[in-house]
Amino acid sequence: MTEPTRIFHNPRCSKSRQALELVTERGIEPEIIRYLETPPTEQELKDILDAPNLRPRDL
Repeated sequence: MTEPTRIFHNPRCSKSRQALELVTERGIEPEIIRYLETPPTEQELKDILDAPNLRPRDL
């Protein structure tokens, strides 16, 4: 089973809105996380970076 697609979203940001639109146009219903209202914890950020084996600079 694959993990759901998550988007850290800011509805006031045009690029964030465009990204969300792009994903939903492709039939993906992502989990939307409004990061300004609910910021990720330090551990969540570490988990995000560890998942694709990326360094913060790579993002």
